[in-house]
Amino acid sequence: MLDDRDVERVLVLAAHPDDIDYGAAGTVATWTEAGVEVSYCLVTDGDAGGFDPAVPRSEIGGIRRAEQTAAAAHVGVKRLYWLGYPDGRLAATLELRRDITRVIRQVRPQRMVIPSPERDWTRLAPSHPDHLEAGEAAMRAIYPDARNPFAHPELLDAEGLREWTVPETWLSPTGDPDHAVEVSAVFERKMAALLSHTSQTSHLSGLRDEVTRMLGRNALRFGLGAGRMAEVFRVVDTR
Repeated sequence: MLDDRDVERVLVLAAHPDDIDYGAAGTVATWTEAGVEVSYCLVTDGDAGGFDPAVPRSEIGGIRRAEQTAAAAHVGVKRLYWLGYPDGRLAATLELRRDITRVIRQVRPQRMVIPSPERDWTRLAPSHPDHLEAGEAAMRAIYPDARNPFAHPELLDAEGLREWTVPETWLSPTGDPDHAVEVSAVFERKMAALLSHTSQTSHLSGLRDEVTRMLGRNALRFGLGAGRMAEVFRVVDTR
């Protein structure tokens, strides 16, 4: 596993706005506080989300982009890449692999965080079909596409984007974590990011308590002690 001191750039990829803030915003805050440059790649605008029937569906994508941008600022992230795929209809196509490969070669991260491509049968919600497809496409972009100069040749020939190998990939969410990051000190920043998604969270009166319990269970699972909070990941060597 890479030492955080050897990581200069991290790319966090998610299917929808708010996915990152549920699973990894605290960890992102710890990285940016340490001087790591973190970028986000959002595969969709989340245009199938929202709970207010009075809001026209045509406006949801723009609302959720603005919410994610505000959420990112709370944890020190300024650069967001939007791929614009339709929410609820993702597939790990060659086109999606190419578009993720493009962002990888632009950012050139030492570490990525992506959704797990494996379904978690113990907790269904994190295994949204879009998460699975985004995770599968991202893993195919990480290996073999981004490191292969002959994959998606237009990226090199027309855009000048040279190959890049991502040494380490963290899966989140995952039903089989092997690494925890304590986020107790940045919990309020995580909650501020999560609550920025007003279209998704304004009706959830118990959200703070739910997140507190989840992070507390994670900390206990990894022996960090009572009263601590942690986000959990599965770390994969992708060199």
